[in-house]
Amino acid sequence: MAPSSDFQRFRQVLATSKCIMVLAGAGLSAGSGIPTFRGAGGLWRKYDAMSLATPEAFEDNPSRVWQFYHERREKALGASPNAAHHALAALARPNVISRIAPSLEAKFPQALFVTQNVDGLSVRALVSLPPDIRAIGEKNLLQMHGSIFVTRCTNCEHEQPNFDLPLCAALGQYRLDEDDDIPISELPKCGGEKWNGSNEVGNCGGLLRPAVVWFGEAPEFLDEIDDRLKSCDLILVVGTSSAVTPASTFAKTVQDGGGKIAIFNLERSKGDKRADFLFLGPCADTLPDALGMTTEDLATH
Repeated sequence: MAPSSDFQRFRQVLATSKCIMVLAGAGLSAGSGIPTFRGAGGLWRKYDAMSLATPEAFEDNPSRVWQFYHERREKALGASPNAAHHALAALARPNVISRIAPSLEAKFPQALFVTQNVDGLSVRALVSLPPDIRAIGEKNLLQMHGSIFVTRCTNCEHEQPNFDLPLCAALGQYRLDEDDDIPISELPKCGGEKWNGSNEVGNCGGLLRPAVVWFGEAPEFLDEIDDRLKSCDLILVVGTSSAVTPASTFAKTVQDGGGKIAIFNLERSKGDKRADFLFLGPCADTLPDALGMTTEDLATH
């Protein structure tokens, strides 16, 4: 049977669901101007992923990798969360989630939001919410592939949020396509450019890397995700082609357990054949409508 695109039928399933998960990918942020990876104009069509997004690539040429992530940080900081980000953030509002999903079990009072995106836009969509609601949203948001706005020291392993642009002076002077390598001594270091020779954790002078999950590394929060998948009876797959494991297996796990799959994508993908619901078009348009969000729900105050 072909998947349904009927908003009303979807809302009926949403209203009777007892445990909900959202899995988001690059298509969620496409409406904010952030390039996807595999679609038209995607990053992995322009660049070789294996030369930019693996531990080996960083060891071989940390300058090139940092230039790539500097450009991604620039792009993300210049973007704003779109209506789909705000719709998912609104699920943290108790009055919203109780209205659209009144059957959630007491031990799962909120949807678990798992994002593969590292652009920080889902986090920023929560910032404008009241502090208590923001805290609920942050607790239920898992960035399974890390964040480009967190650095990790390759020496002491200290992690630190950082929204500075550029992270170091040299990154503001070189561009990825110009083939100029930045000396390691000028790349982001633990303790910053004013590092004074200390070897303390968080200020040891070690080379920093983006705290993102590269190809060949294990995603974060897998135990928490697995626990929720065991009970999940509705998964919303938003803006992802389901091409990367283990995230590509989540929807099948839910369906094998008797749950429903709702896919929101700009265009068809290989995972559509399993979907119970399929909503094609920009996620910023389809997701708020499918969830029955009001203008007040999406308000950023």
